[in-house]
Amino acid sequence: MPYRPKIWMLCLLSGILTPFVASAHAVLEESAPPAGASVRPGDVDLKFRYNSRIDRARSRLTLIRPDHSRETVSITADGPPDIIAAHLDLTPGAYVVRWQVLAVDGHITRGDVPFTVTAP
Repeated sequence: MPYRPKIWMLCLLSGILTPFVASAHAVLEESAPPAGASVRPGDVDLKFRYNSRIDRARSRLTLIRPDHSRETVSITADGPPDIIAAHLDLTPGAYVVRWQVLAVDGHITRGDVPFTVTAP
């Protein structure tokens, strides 16, 4: 092949493949409460901020209680596209919030945020 058609073909392939290479998983950038934190008993607001937009309807939060029982947590329906939030009423003990989010690019990511609810 002559030199110019090779360059043209390379540019075409780069343009087609770049969106797939640029796609990335949603990475948790900040959580409230932060991992390892201690919070007061009662009303606890959960907030998880990611590095990309997420599909809130196809994402989920699971609360793992001190007795190791699990409960699916209802995610707040509205808010910024890169944040999921929820509201809980918790008693003292060690908890873990297991999150699973679907980024708008189609990738699923998961993780855990452990925290402790201290005695009053």
